[in-house]
Amino acid sequence: MFRRSPPLLARPALDDAPLHATLTELRPTPQLHGLGTNHTRPPWHPAAHLLRTTPRDWDLRTHRVCVLAQHAPPTLSTRWTTDRPDDPDALTLHAHVQAIRAAAQLNDPTAARDAEHACYRAAEASPEDPTPWLALLQLLHAFAVPPRDAVPVWTEAVTRAPWHRAAYHHLVRYLSPRAHGTVADLMDFAHQAAARAPHGSPLALLPLAARIELVAHRQRLSPLGASGHWTEPRASDEIDAALNGWFRTGTAPHAEALLDLNILAFALIQAHRPTEAAPVFRRIGRRMTSHPWDVLPDPQRTFLYWRDHLAEGN
Repeated sequence: MFRRSPPLLARPALDDAPLHATLTELRPTPQLHGLGTNHTRPPWHPAAHLLRTTPRDWDLRTHRVCVLAQHAPPTLSTRWTTDRPDDPDALTLHAHVQAIRAAAQLNDPTAARDAEHACYRAAEASPEDPTPWLALLQLLHAFAVPPRDAVPVWTEAVTRAPWHRAAYHHLVRYLSPRAHGTVADLMDFAHQAAARAPHGSPLALLPLAARIELVAHRQRLSPLGASGHWTEPRASDEIDAALNGWFRTGTAPHAEALLDLNILAFALIQAHRPTEAAPVFRRIGRRMTSHPWDVLPDPQRTFLYWRDHLAEGN
């Protein structure tokens, strides 16, 4: 008798239940002659409540703001900043929304200027928050600004929040040869950052994230150009460091831990270390993330094969 594989659970919010509930509440629903509409509460109220009650956990705040900017109704931040023009949460979300819009309109200089202004306005309104600076970094990335001009913006973020996971991953993508950097810059940054990070920090996985960028870059140049990257000695050392420096440390989960678990599981499978991948897949469960599996020809099938195969072996 065949055992049915549990379906995957793909949510932008990852395992952040309050964020998922907020996105569900913000989702437009059809109304019958106005029945069920709420005239006493502005449409941006669920997002405002979520961000107002988010603790001073900058990784969590960045995760929530970025997901809201990508998946909430596009007019939400405009309405919110119109109603509350000095609200730091509204301005921060608006900065990220404007950066996304400008990236989709690269030939429109007005969109770029508006987005840049929104980022600086949000940073001014919330001087301790690294999140507006990451919106500006995203904007610079979209417009192919050289890394030497982007690094000061990244520095503004990590000055406010040292070891900020999202900030480091933003710069890895920036330094990737798939974007605006070089292989040497990418790998040097990832290894130096991981070496300096505190024990138990998810930045222990930064070299694996960088290696995925490198492999994807070489796959794009040649389908055969990425073979062997996961079996070389340095890759093995990177995986060991990620396992011992983060996964096995028992530190509390962070906002994007599911992304890091998927990165680690992917690296272990690519390096032919399935036994060590089994507990990682158990912790992931149904929550596959599109990255890094999307560098493979059939990502979902590969993920399900290994998750179920390793589960059967236990």
